Amino acid sequence: MPIRLENVGIAVSDLEATIAFFTDLGLTVLGRDTVSGEWTDTAVGLDGNHARIAMLQTPDGNGRLELFEYIHPDAIETEPTLPNEIGMHRVAFSVDDIDEALEIAARHGCYPLRGVARYGDAYRLTYLRGPSGIIVMLAEELTGS
Repeated sequence: MPIRLENVGIAVSDLEATIAFFTDLGLTVLGRDTVSGEWTDTAVGLDGNHARIAMLQTPDGNGRLELFEYIHPDAIETEPTLPNEIGMHRVAFSVDDIDEALEIAARHGCYPLRGVARYGDAYRLTYLRGPSGIIVMLAEELTGS
């Protein structure tokens, strides 16, 4: 049976701010919608499911993020995920210039958890805390690796 990753879904507290963050990093919005009704209740397993959604895509067309902001039921605020917690961990992106990507992230109030590390001669990489507490990994492949 062939299988492929369709998208990664992330619930957010502010859809517009999160879209702005990811589009500034280079993703594009494929579409937006507001969804509700029996089909969403069944698919998601949540009665009264009503949400604003946006589908974003990476420039190469291979990666997609589905962002959703709940209208009903109310979103449940939780503590931001830590890098060592079990469960959904992070979203990772390859970037051509990590310093430029971090400047863009900083304009959205998003900064590395600690700093930029070098993984041998292969990558410069960092984890940062994005909108709604999303952990985003940025990795710049070093030339000649």
